[in-house]
Amino acid sequence: MSWFDEVEYIRKQAKKNNEFFANSLPMIASENVLSPLCREMLITDFHGRYAEGTPGHRYYQGCKFFDLVEEKAMELAKKLFNCHYADVRPTAGTTANIAIFKALIKPGEPVTVLDLADGAHISFGKWGAAGVRGVELISYPFNDEEMNIYVDGAVKLIKKVKPKLALNGRSVFLFPTPLKEIAEAAHDVGAYLVYDAAHVLGLIGGKQFQDPLREGADVMSGSTHKTLPGPQGGLILSDHTGDTDLDKSFLRKLGFGVFPGVTSSYHLHHVAAKAIAFAEHLEFGGAYAKQTIKNAQHLARSLYGRGFKVFGEKLGFTKSHQVLLEIGPGKGKEASQKLEDTGIVTNMNTIPGDEDPLNPSGLRLGTPELTRIGMNENEMEEIAEFFKRALLKKEDTKKIKADVKEFRKDFQELHYCFKEGFRGYDYHKLI
Repeated sequence: MSWFDEVEYIRKQAKKNNEFFANSLPMIASENVLSPLCREMLITDFHGRYAEGTPGHRYYQGCKFFDLVEEKAMELAKKLFNCHYADVRPTAGTTANIAIFKALIKPGEPVTVLDLADGAHISFGKWGAAGVRGVELISYPFNDEEMNIYVDGAVKLIKKVKPKLALNGRSVFLFPTPLKEIAEAAHDVGAYLVYDAAHVLGLIGGKQFQDPLREGADVMSGSTHKTLPGPQGGLILSDHTGDTDLDKSFLRKLGFGVFPGVTSSYHLHHVAAKAIAFAEHLEFGGAYAKQTIKNAQHLARSLYGRGFKVFGEKLGFTKSHQVLLEIGPGKGKEASQKLEDTGIVTNMNTIPGDEDPLNPSGLRLGTPELTRIGMNENEMEEIAEFFKRALLKKEDTKKIKADVKEFRKDFQELHYCFKEGFRGYDYHKLI
């Protein structure tokens, strides 16, 4: 191949990817799509520039315009989450978690955490960020029926082991964490409570989930591209004010954990896009989060009514953007591939009792992107029927795929974002 052929090959794959998702039902719980104004920021000259440090205190010249953008991003984040401290520099949610570990705990010190098999994110596991920092992980007891931390057991555990950090956050996040009781126990033993809001950040910002910073969390990390539909990136928030020497030290440690801890320059074009996403969420976040949860709940009920085993039945299946299905021992991967063949994009997922993450027994479903393109409860009913046809009735995948494509054609416009001047914008046509 010539260099031109190589470039055309890459562009062709990007176009095929755009076409695939434009004709499919994207149901990965950790994915979303950018608004036109956010996307515009990603192709500005901010890309490729350096801004080590903080606004007004840089190691490079040429940052005067970006300083204003970063200050605005922090201002909007603090307004959106009603807090005193916001760091928009982390380049991912996991990066934010590593920065918090670097800031607040030393290798070998104990932390309490949810086990990965019970739905925790890998960054809180021994193979992820927590393992990189070399901390001692002690797992909370878990209630399989309620798909949540067993709060009385967690309180007893914290009082017994006296961790440095009490970690809370999940990759499977169906219900709010019983945070107040855990926070009280953590603070009683001198621990900081850390809440990883990666999946539910947009639901929290939309005031439709729980309010961790008011329920006792000392610091909250998050991803800016899941239920908060911004660019891929991370965020650290705290309601500590810095009014006391102890507070100042705490916030200074957090900042130092980010830089020079885990970032050099930090993707300035993404920071600009984050700022726009925060502004859009201040305007549309409440309605978007509310409909996202409604869609997840209706999807769960519809799947259950068609014979699927859906977790969280006793509590209404879900109070978030996620639905967790049990498919059968080791059948999650096979089911997710079958669904992709029909144009439905999901991910295999461990469920309580699974031991092999590469051969799990469940599927995790999410409604953020479906909601973003204008779908509501009626569409969730039809999507549940597609699931039944593919996984229970085992109909021909080509026939279902054709029906999915036809179903999807009326949902090609973004909602819950600023669209003035962008009417007719076809979001999936990037090239």
